[in-house]
Amino acid sequence: MNTKESRHDYLVLSRGQWDKDAAKADIEAAIAKFYEWYERNVKAGEFKPGSRLGTEAALVSKSGIATDGPFGEAKEIIGGYWIIVARSLRAAAELAAQNPCVQYGLVFEVRPLEAERASAYSVTNETPSV
Repeated sequence: MNTKESRHDYLVLSRGQWDKDAAKADIEAAIAKFYEWYERNVKAGEFKPGSRLGTEAALVSKSGIATDGPFGEAKEIIGGYWIIVARSLRAAAELAAQNPCVQYGLVFEVRPLEAERASAYSVTNETPSV
């Protein structure tokens, strides 16, 4: 069995903000550990590269373009993203849980990436609930 074929991509969204009570030196140490962990996993083929996100944003909707956010609450803020390559959502989440920054307030949302094209006839994240 080819293990590469049985693995899928999972998007990891880094959400939230640092704990207000944590010492900056402790957060900085966790960040350094994160980058070591991240780079090790990229080299091992467990991660695909991602990026931090800038603080500027634009919201595009049928109402037009808005650039005068904020657009979400602090717990909804997305600070960055990367991709985990894993055999299951559970395996991807377990790998994301090893992120050293978890203990300082960041939360990581893990979602499978779907190759299927969108359709108004399929139930998806965009389908209104009844």
